[in-house]
Amino acid sequence: MARPVDTIRNLGPKSVESFARAGLTSAEQVIALGADEAYRRLLAAGSRPHFIGYYALVMGLQGRPWNDPGPEEKADLRKRFDALVGGMEKGRSEIEAALNALGVIEPRR
Repeated sequence: MARPVDTIRNLGPKSVESFARAGLTSAEQVIALGADEAYRRLLAAGSRPHFIGYYALVMGLQGRPWNDPGPEEKADLRKRFDALVGGMEKGRSEIEAALNALGVIEPRR
């Protein structure tokens, strides 16, 4: 039987809703995709980018608390996050990308 998404450490009810909008309804699906692809799917489904949410997912898939990464690891995670978010912004005008980064408009679906 499939486990709910919130059985992954650091993920709660809001995460379950967000993952469901992205078509991911089980912990097994998220685990199989890995943090980067699962997060990319969240963004594609309209979730707003949030760095702490991203690295909480990464830490959770490793069985670690959300606030566990040290400065160097967090810097590496920031690069991965920026690459994911930047990849989702391709095809947008610079003004659309800036407005989305500020939270004024939603990402394109």
